[in-house]
Amino acid sequence: MFCYQCEQAAQGTGCTVVGVCGKQPDVAALQDLIVWGLKGLGFWADLARKKGAIDREIDVFMIEALFSTVTNVDFDPESLGKVVRQTAAMREKARALFEKANGAPFAGTVPEGAAPWVPKTTLSDLVEEGRKHPVKDPSLDPDIHSVQQILIYGCKGMAAYADHAHILGKDDDGIYAFIHRAMGSTLDRSLGLMDFVGLAMECGKVNIECTGLLNQAHVEHYQAATPTKVNLGTRAGKAILVSGHDMKMLEELLKQTAGKGIHIYTHVEMLPAHGYPGLKKYPHLAGNYGGAWQDQGKEFQNFPGAMIFNTNCIQRPAESYKDRLFTWGRVKWPGVRHIDGWDFSAVIDKALASPGFEEKPGQEITVGFGHQAVLGVADKVIEAVKTGAIRRFFVIGGCDGAKTGRNYYTRFAEQLPKDTVILTLACGKYRFNKLQLGDIGGIPRLLDVGQCNDAYSAVQIALALAGAFKCGVNDLPLSIVLSWYEQKAVVVLLSLLSLGIRNIKLGPSLPAFITPNVLSFLVDKFNIGPIGSVEEDMAQMLG
Repeated sequence: MFCYQCEQAAQGTGCTVVGVCGKQPDVAALQDLIVWGLKGLGFWADLARKKGAIDREIDVFMIEALFSTVTNVDFDPESLGKVVRQTAAMREKARALFEKANGAPFAGTVPEGAAPWVPKTTLSDLVEEGRKHPVKDPSLDPDIHSVQQILIYGCKGMAAYADHAHILGKDDDGIYAFIHRAMGSTLDRSLGLMDFVGLAMECGKVNIECTGLLNQAHVEHYQAATPTKVNLGTRAGKAILVSGHDMKMLEELLKQTAGKGIHIYTHVEMLPAHGYPGLKKYPHLAGNYGGAWQDQGKEFQNFPGAMIFNTNCIQRPAESYKDRLFTWGRVKWPGVRHIDGWDFSAVIDKALASPGFEEKPGQEITVGFGHQAVLGVADKVIEAVKTGAIRRFFVIGGCDGAKTGRNYYTRFAEQLPKDTVILTLACGKYRFNKLQLGDIGGIPRLLDVGQCNDAYSAVQIALALAGAFKCGVNDLPLSIVLSWYEQKAVVVLLSLLSLGIRNIKLGPSLPAFITPNVLSFLVDKFNIGPIGSVEEDMAQMLG
């Protein structure tokens, strides 16, 4: 196997024996085969679209299948084998869709990756087939291959956000069209380096539209998030823990547990749920439990109820809690019970049969500072900047992880001067979201914007401030310090770069899939760079 799509890549180059995430070689091979098949699907779906032929089943399958290959999502070979076979069927359907709309077969040369494909019958044969389509393609120029990988990983990240929007009833043809075109483009050997650079930047731009669509879906269903205190302690009674990102799944569980004496706790990226009026109206949405995703192994053992993942990031479960763990949606683990559909009675029964918590109130933290909430007090914020009460804003956010060096973000937040404000989002905030940083004239110094997809809100805040001060975003008193882990972070970074935002600091290490030449391009064009020492980076940003 070879995989280097996440920040944990072994020795900073790639996992070759087993994934640091827990991915086994058979899973890696099946995911590689899925991605290879999706390139061919994208080729045909893009051609069909250009003829005016659109099939929503193909569109939705593309994002679901891509999502299945995101880090820490699907570890189940049987599940992935089914996705492989579905990919082949959808690719054939897309080809037939094009030919019907075209009135004739494709007249050009069909790339090898889009040629007719009948997957092997057995799972072991599929694994062997997957090994013939590894991540690295030695026939490609290394720099072109590097940017292709950035594009593919960007599409994976955007597919996750598009899937959440779709679950909430929001679809956009432009988003689906781009993902098909982008995946299909990787089969086109006539495209050069700058063609793929352009596609990568377009991926970031389209992702802003995608996360905007998801934000719209959240607001329409649950109203705009408002600043809300969340208790980190426990209530007496039975308990269910929900981990992941999907708000619709949480809502359905809240409905089904109403009046049953079960308290629902959020975990990691579900924390922002407490800010939505349409979700916090449920009195049994009790609070948030635990820290970032990489701590689940030790924290889940102490959770006396049922637990369910609705998206990444799942880790190998310990036997001590495996029988209380469930998965839903794209996330799966061998031997862990998977819930298909919206009936959570099995999860509820497990919670009722478990001991539950004793009453133990804890610290409160505040969430819900999306762009609607922040821009609602924009005049106050702008005045604080003009008077010098706020010297600078810092966006400190992104994915957390277990790799050493991530305490940089904690120390950075701790050491920032008291006349600065932090905007934070995604699970990287668990490094410092319990700090008591105070406020500036009533404006909290730590503003929790939300999930990783809520980078959209951070962008809207920055654009609004730039408009108010009649300057570009790069001229604002604003610095961006990002942590990354997986492919959603890749597409968020592409979104920021698509806006021309410069001087981003990225860590704790740079992606292994970026070649020196591609890195040099990013440095020259955007002055992007790795994090260094807290003191030196902070001094540079504060000027």
